[in-house]
Amino acid sequence: MRFKDKVVIVTGSGAGIGRAAAIAFAREGAKVAVNSVSQTALETQKAIAASGGESLFIKGDVSKSEDVKNIVETTLQAYGKIDVLVNNAGIVLGGHPHDTTEEDWDRMMNVNAKGTFLMIREVIPHMLERKTGAIVNTSSIAAQKGLINRFGYSASKGAVLSMTHAVAAEYADQGIRCNAVCPGTILTPSLQYRIDHAPDPEKQRKEFFQRQPIGRLGTPEEIAEAILFAADDRAAFMTSSVISINGGMII
Repeated sequence: MRFKDKVVIVTGSGAGIGRAAAIAFAREGAKVAVNSVSQTALETQKAIAASGGESLFIKGDVSKSEDVKNIVETTLQAYGKIDVLVNNAGIVLGGHPHDTTEEDWDRMMNVNAKGTFLMIREVIPHMLERKTGAIVNTSSIAAQKGLINRFGYSASKGAVLSMTHAVAAEYADQGIRCNAVCPGTILTPSLQYRIDHAPDPEKQRKEFFQRQPIGRLGTPEEIAEAILFAADDRAAFMTSSVISINGGMII
């Protein structure tokens, strides 16, 4: 198993990409700290247990420094180390440059950008002590390609991408790698909710499908495989890299 005896934190692992990644890491032998701002990651923990894996549920809001400290310290108390950090927690709110509210801007920046920063800041000292570690940040195609009605979200995920490169540069000679995964449109529960609650759900569904040249939406499991690859010791020569999985959306 690729991650036997490894300890992995996956933020935002209550559903979608985070849940798929947490389950995949556990399947490959890792002890996984699953996290969500609500109780949803308990279902992820149950799924891991049902398959014979080991995990720990830690409720917490990554935009709050006290919660982040608790996530990291609870993981260390339970497992003694942190080998991999997956910064996956994030929110998507629509908005154009002319109508994005300050409240929505702050919410996305706090969770997507600040949350990634706080988790990295808290985990890095422990990785430095051991001179090893892998960080994988979930950014987005929105950080690489202009998207309509995603102004604030694009900015927040662009910040995540920039942090990835900065962290990689800071610690490349100290055994710590940092890479990013940029998903295209993925059929997560969050996306399904947005489709279902659109003024014209069928029109919204077609629009999401049509922007993928490959002709379909991605699955959380496909993105999870990319996250595992970036975290794998067999990718030890890879840092500051961006894995873009977008169904041809960037073409």
